[in-house]
Amino acid sequence: MKPVIGIVTSTETDQDVYAVATDNVNAILKAGGLPVLLPYFQQEEDLQEIAVKIDGFYATGGYDIDPTLFGEEPHPKLGTIIPARDEFEIALMKRLLEMDKPILGVCRGCQTLNIATGGDMYQDIYSQIDAALLQHRQNAPKEHGSHYVNVTKDSLLHRLTGKARLRVNSRHHQANRNVVSPMQISGLANDDVIEAIESTAHRFVLGVQWHPESMLVADDEASFGIYNGFIAACVGD
Repeated sequence: MKPVIGIVTSTETDQDVYAVATDNVNAILKAGGLPVLLPYFQQEEDLQEIAVKIDGFYATGGYDIDPTLFGEEPHPKLGTIIPARDEFEIALMKRLLEMDKPILGVCRGCQTLNIATGGDMYQDIYSQIDAALLQHRQNAPKEHGSHYVNVTKDSLLHRLTGKARLRVNSRHHQANRNVVSPMQISGLANDDVIEAIESTAHRFVLGVQWHPESMLVADDEASFGIYNGFIAACVGD
């Protein structure tokens, strides 16, 4: 049987419609998973039941994250936030971490994963990092790899991709800042912006700052490795 993969959905501030990019659904299908789209459950018993029934969780990209979740006031450059999604996504992640179920987070999902495990983030890298930065909001097709990521040797990300350096796409203005145990940094851009984190205490918990689901459109080998490894971990659950 195919593993059931819960995919978190996106919504606008009026929360009238739940949606997810087809690239995310197609990535799970191509890797052999059965995608199930998740609305925002807030009741404790509903969250627990979802955590039990899914074999893995895929946290997708989306809007910005409520900074009060990591003890900060909103920065002037903070964009749209959807508090209901923040609350649901982080609460579900915490339950799945306790159950050691696989989690893959991309872009925003990489950031919520870091917050769920006790880390924090930059609300806007361009105004909060006092250094020259790369273009992290690329002006190029979504499947184009616009900059490089240096991968930590012997990390999960290294094992999945087989590469010490990845060429990735980039569509973000926020990024992880402090990463705490059991998470560790496993990928850095050349400007030292954190591009990947992973757990040292779980079977498969990985967050990447880029969008591998979009790079699959161009048959990117490293992206296939990430999704295939995620689904394989979910099969073994």
